[in-house]
Amino acid sequence: MENNRYPFVNTPLPYAYDALEPFIDEKTMRLHHDKHLQAYIDNLNALLRRHPRLQKLTLEQLIQCAGKLPRNLGTYLRNNAGGVYNHRFFFEGLCNPAPREPSGPLMEQIIRQFGSLEKFRSAFSAAALSVFGSGYAWLVWDGCKLRILTTPNQNSPLAQGLCPILTLDVWEHAYYLKHYNVRAGYVEDWMQVINWQAAGQNFMRCQKCV
Repeated sequence: MENNRYPFVNTPLPYAYDALEPFIDEKTMRLHHDKHLQAYIDNLNALLRRHPRLQKLTLEQLIQCAGKLPRNLGTYLRNNAGGVYNHRFFFEGLCNPAPREPSGPLMEQIIRQFGSLEKFRSAFSAAALSVFGSGYAWLVWDGCKLRILTTPNQNSPLAQGLCPILTLDVWEHAYYLKHYNVRAGYVEDWMQVINWQAAGQNFMRCQKCV
């Protein structure tokens, strides 16, 4: 992940704003990246300016240490460092045209655990639809197996010692302009633009980190 230490900047998307059409619309991508992510970056930089001792930490380390800080500081750090990390991870996990399915070790592990790619898709969709309010659905590696889990707000699996492979942002700002309140339609469209190559690389990285 580029720009992993203070000061943080809003690095460009790895594709054009309209590259995910018709599944995710251009206007949503502009607002999501240029406004929502930028706000988290601005908040995080402002916080770190007031706390120089935290400036040497990577984005991942900031998330992991948030729970050890005084409550107000830790919560604000978790929300904004998580907002930067989660959004970047989400954006980097998309492409169009996208591979129809994962390959190699990740596909093998999905089949081993879930029985089929279709069963995995069903389980992941159910998790995404189960999020009450704002949050994310994740595919992570826990050191032994794949896990599907959800996090509220801008919480990240990194805080639980888990290694992210794939994520879906289910905050309403990620889909409301196109799908209104129909989250299921957004989840289905997201399935069409998963960057399975990137997910496979994340899976291999997660295994090496164990």
